[in-house]
Order: sequence, then C-alpha cells, then structure tokens
Amino acid sequence: MSKIYSKINGTGSYLPDKILTNYDLEKLVDTTHEWIYERTGIVQRHIASDNESSVDMAYSSSLEALKKSNISVDQIDMIVVATTTPERKFPSSAVLLQNKLKIEKGFAFDVNAACTGFVYAIDIADKYIKSGLVKNALVVGTEKITSLLDWKDRNTCVLFGDGAGTVVLSASDQAGILSNTIGSNGSYKDLLTVNTDPEYIEMKGNDVFKIAVNTMGKLAVSTLKENNMNIDQVDWLIPHQANSRIINAIAKKISLPNDKVIMTVDKHGNTSAASIPLALDDANKRGVLRSNHIIMFEAFGAGFTWGSTLLKF
Repeated sequence: MSKIYSKINGTGSYLPDKILTNYDLEKLVDTTHEWIYERTGIVQRHIASDNESSVDMAYSSSLEALKKSNISVDQIDMIVVATTTPERKFPSSAVLLQNKLKIEKGFAFDVNAACTGFVYAIDIADKYIKSGLVKNALVVGTEKITSLLDWKDRNTCVLFGDGAGTVVLSASDQAGILSNTIGSNGSYKDLLTVNTDPEYIEMKGNDVFKIAVNTMGKLAVSTLKENNMNIDQVDWLIPHQANSRIINAIAKKISLPNDKVIMTVDKHGNTSAASIPLALDDANKRGVLRSNHIIMFEAFGAGFTWGSTLLKF
C-alpha cells in the first residue's frame, strides 16, 4: 500500500472592494504615510463592508479554490476555518460555510490560533488526510479583523486589513505536506489581545516584534533540520504578513535571499489567519510557484502561538 500524502491542489482568495490607503488614514488619525510605511511596509489594506462577514469572504475564496482544483463540493469531506472574527459566536463559521456551499456530508469546525490559525488548520487537515479518514479538505483563513479596531488608536488601526484565503488539500500518492510544527505559550497572553469592553485589539508592539523574530527564526532552522534540508533547498518562504521589518529580519536570520520571500503586507496589511493563504494565492496567480517547489509557511500570533509548514507544491 502506497503512503498517503496531503497535497495542495487548488488555491483561492478574496479581498473586499474597499481599499484604505495610508493617505486615507492620515485623515482619520494622527499619522503619516511615511511613518506607517517605514515601520510596517504597509501601503494599503482592504476593508470589508458592514454587511460582509468573514463567512461571506470565506465562501468567495473557497469557490475559487474549488474551481482551480477541479474538486466539486460533494467531494469535500472536511472544512477547517481559521478565524478570530467569526460571523456568530456559534454555530461555527465552518458550519455556516458548509451550509453556504450546500455541503451536507462530512464535518466542519473552527480553529482560533490568531495569526497562526491557518498553519494550525493545515496541520489538523493534514493529519486527517494521512490517517485515511478524509480525502479532500477545505482549509480556510478568513478575517474581518478591522471589526476589532479602535480607529483612534494609531498604533493598531494602521496595521490590519480584511480578506480570506482557501486551499483544497487532497490525498495524494505524491509528496505534498512534508512536516508541520505548532506551538504556544500562554504566559504572553497580554502582549497581544482583544479587550472585552469595548472589543478592541491591544498590542505591545516592541515586545511582540522581538519575540516574533526570535521564535520564527529558530522555528525555520528547526523545521529544516527536521527534514534534513538546508536553506538553499527552499524555493519560497511565505510568512505571516504582519510587518515587513519582521519578515526581513527573519529572512536575514536564516540567510534566505529576499527574492525568495513572498511579501504581500504592502497591499493587504495584516489579515491575521488569512495572510498566508492570501499570499500563497497571490504568488500562485502571478505564476511564480512551480510544481515541486519547496515552500515554507511560518506564522506567529497572539497567545503566543506559532507554527511552520514545509511542503512540496
């Protein structure tokens, strides 16, 4: 019996129509385009409309991923949605997406690991597929993160944007997902969090920056070591798109040339759990990803949570 792998065979994304530039933000809060760009690399971000939910965005990105993969909705056995901004408290966004897609079989659930959510979701779906219990899974990262912003707080409102990205993960006899690593440490819970009244994001930026760079740098090294690879064998790093300075610092730490790093933070901002699948689909649409390319996902988020995925595309 041949070994079962899980392999990405379709990607999709969705970005809301409304674009908010740094120059637009200058009119809302005490900031400048230069200040934002120098510190984050962000130029613009997409903002969901009032009547547009994280499930609506997940639906659009999932339809696109399904179309590209030539997998029909009735072949989907499992849906995992990574989000910190569910449409409802319950039922889960994954169940709402399942209903919207008119899928009546299988199972669906949400994962909340903040910005690391998509990597957590990939890890879970990968294990179900490799166990033989699932053949095709929808793995989604979707966020209406701007719904959690205090538009008077210039330290946070300039950072985030909305969107969704989806991959179809399928059983294959060809190597796909090579390894996953996930972790967390709850002692950092107050450095990046959401207040309950009112519900706004709070962040101690300098502390988050230092720990993120250190953690993701070490994680990249250990991921390669686990797979008996060196950095030269990696074709693309697709990290969580939080901040260009963090991304550049990680690339430098692991001696990866910048032209091997997929960067979309300039046009998307930080879309939390949606950022890696959005960046993946962006690269896929631009035609830079080739069959058998070695790709590393890396993410770091509130909790703190962190994770990496190494895969053959």
